[in-house]
Amino acid sequence: MKHVAIAGATGAVGVEMIKTLERRNFPVASLKLLASARSAGRRMKFRGEEIAVEELTESSFKGVDIALFSAGAGVSKQFRKAVTESGAVMVDNSSAFRLDDAVPLVVPEVNPEDVKWHHGVIANPNCTTIIMLVAVAPLHRAFGVRRIVASTYQSASGAGAKGMLELLSQTRALLSAAADMDELAEHYRDVLARTDPPKAFSDPIAFNVFPHIDVFQPNGYTKEEMKMVNESRKMLHCPSLRVSCTSVRVPSLRAHSESLNLEFERPVTPEMVREVLAKAPGVVLVDDPAANKYPLPIDASGHGEVLAGRIRQDISNPDGTGIDMFVAGDQLLKGAAYNAVQIAELL
Repeated sequence: MKHVAIAGATGAVGVEMIKTLERRNFPVASLKLLASARSAGRRMKFRGEEIAVEELTESSFKGVDIALFSAGAGVSKQFRKAVTESGAVMVDNSSAFRLDDAVPLVVPEVNPEDVKWHHGVIANPNCTTIIMLVAVAPLHRAFGVRRIVASTYQSASGAGAKGMLELLSQTRALLSAAADMDELAEHYRDVLARTDPPKAFSDPIAFNVFPHIDVFQPNGYTKEEMKMVNESRKMLHCPSLRVSCTSVRVPSLRAHSESLNLEFERPVTPEMVREVLAKAPGVVLVDDPAANKYPLPIDASGHGEVLAGRIRQDISNPDGTGIDMFVAGDQLLKGAAYNAVQIAELL
């Protein structure tokens, strides 16, 4: 039995961490829920009992074995020493330590062995990297991936509860203000200008898509896109892996989707890919286009597995080494809370 703490317990990912611990029957001896001072005293349910949220302080980790963090990079950096000096292991969901050479970056279906060399902190990768690698890692082990071109279609949940609320509020405002479809299209920005300005996103999210997630870097890519590059190389132990990504925000409520173009070391057929993925842990094969069966974020929502489908030969690659596929996964679960709890299970 383990004494567990959750830092950021009242946030969207923190709430899912609580649910996941209960759903997976994690051996919890005691559960401490931690958040900012303004959330202290709020009561949250775990296994039929109510637990009062406590203010996160330096002394919060006395007697704790595993501390699940989802309170932002700054908070993780601030409390790292307090966690490790108390004897607990921090499983961190932020970007604070992902590329630190002294911190393992782990997806249990991808590189569980890396947990063994932790020094008190284990990092949870970015949500889109997790969703991609659950499907790509078994293919890499089987055939050797040498290049990945990814386009991600990321839901409002990527910005947490405030992102989902912004999508809903903007959608309501547009639907209530527009008499018909033509008016909605013509006066889209005028209506939104009369609502609260976007807080979670750089652009309007309702009925819109935009290729901007996180801040732009000097090379023209966003920080979100570079996470896919650098985290994939680290977890696959393949520093020369070629990865290019375009990250797009879309107006779905929850769960992310990704279009993947994979180039292998040798010729690979769609049948070979399906055979590997059908046996891969954490993957559900949804690949019957004739029956309109393919991965959808609405089907991935609420589940810990990654859906994979639309598997086909890349016809632009004449040597048969290219495969196109589509994946979908719940950003709050496999992309965050569920993966963190799986790491705790490895511990």
